[in-house]
Amino acid sequence: MADTPVAKSVLNTEKFVQDILASIERDREREIIARRFGLFDRRETLEQIGELLGITRERVRQLEKSVIARFKATAEQGQLPHIKEVETSLMQHLAEMGQAARVSGLTGAVTAENSKTDQSRVVFLATLCPQLSVIEEDDHYYQAIGITSVRGVDAMKADIKKLIEAITAAKEPVAIEAAAKAAAITAASEAAALASISKSLATLNNRWGLVKWPMVNPKNIRDKIYVILKENGKHMHFNEISEAIKGSDFKRKDVTTQAIHNELIKDKRFVLIGRGIYALKEWGYEKGTVADIISEVLREAGEPLHRDEIVKRVLKSRFVKETTILLNLQGKAQFKRVAKATYELAEEA
Repeated sequence: MADTPVAKSVLNTEKFVQDILASIERDREREIIARRFGLFDRRETLEQIGELLGITRERVRQLEKSVIARFKATAEQGQLPHIKEVETSLMQHLAEMGQAARVSGLTGAVTAENSKTDQSRVVFLATLCPQLSVIEEDDHYYQAIGITSVRGVDAMKADIKKLIEAITAAKEPVAIEAAAKAAAITAASEAAALASISKSLATLNNRWGLVKWPMVNPKNIRDKIYVILKENGKHMHFNEISEAIKGSDFKRKDVTTQAIHNELIKDKRFVLIGRGIYALKEWGYEKGTVADIISEVLREAGEPLHRDEIVKRVLKSRFVKETTILLNLQGKAQFKRVAKATYELAEEA
């Protein structure tokens, strides 16, 4: 008999927050905490709250700091409602997620809806937990929570910096195991968790790179085409590219085949090497017709070549039928037959 799936445990963050706020005697302080953390609505700035309450921005900051300090002291003594339960649950999930996690991911694991309000409540509760550290969101980091005994805020940021440096040095997307080793982080799972907190890094197809690299963070159709061709490692028909994009892990992949074909034509990174077949220019392909390629082959040879040799060399850079090459040889004035099945450039005859 199959094991019965264990139901996902959820934290009643609304009740927990309500009970903790109820311990604040002054209405003004309760209002400040609720609005600053966005516990029931959107988060508000010091200025917005100060204007609402008729006090200065600095006074709002002082009151917020004072209340949080009291809560933390009470939590340390084990006397703040629900905090022990919250801390135990969050730490269990964090241990499974790499000892740290973005708030959005962690909230999804411990709440039923994972709404913005749920996320704000988890941050508030984690802020009061003695064994947890919270990274605030800014231009460099997503809001995240970690286990302090493993890494505090400074240690998390330091290791994230090492990962960025290691990936930058690699100059191309790498597996998280390689990035972890280069950054001297023992567990790959921890490296992945830390990397996900950084706004400088992105991942795609199980490889990590700088967010500005198309291979891990394609921002438009052309970048997505590039990723598909690069991952495939060889030429593809535009219909195959379209199907590959639709079946990919890209965030937006509902693009038409016609749109893909249009971008293939316009972008210099892609070279048409056959009927509807494209390859990357960086693989050594150059734009041009079959006749152009034949001319280049003969020019590089510096001597007449047998048609079989011409076909062989042209097929290295063009995915066309042999008959197409032969028809160009026989039908273009730029090629001259100088012996049986042997050709040279007419301009050099």
